[in-house]
Amino acid sequence: MTFEEKRAWVMGVVAVLAYTAYLAIVLGRAEHTPLADVSYVPTLLWTVGAAVAAAIALEVVIAIASPKDDRRKDQRDREITRFGEYTGQSFVVVGGVAALVMSMAELDHFWIANAIYLAFVLSAVLGSVAKIAAYRWGFQPW
Repeated sequence: MTFEEKRAWVMGVVAVLAYTAYLAIVLGRAEHTPLADVSYVPTLLWTVGAAVAAAIALEVVIAIASPKDDRRKDQRDREITRFGEYTGQSFVVVGGVAALVMSMAELDHFWIANAIYLAFVLSAVLGSVAKIAAYRWGFQPW
């Protein structure tokens, strides 16, 4: 497994775990209150910050554990990275449009923030899945 594939696994797994933790905490607080009234901002900030810190820490551990030659990128690695990033960015665009429509409809900030957060998570997961699939089953640049 190449270093870049390991990085894709880290990004995908960390994104899913952080978002799952966020959902568990926010939905747990919504036991007797409407979901839009739940305090979500500190939880969102902490889970995003923890995800970033965890991804960095895991990538450092992987870099230390990997041979130095394994960390070099070749043309195929660069093309797969670009493919994964472009694929994942589609959800950022969808999330931005959704947030724009939600703000024009004057929905609560809770829903707008959560739509954007979900879009970022889906972007990270889809980008990671695209990279992993390209490494595992082959990649044919157009």
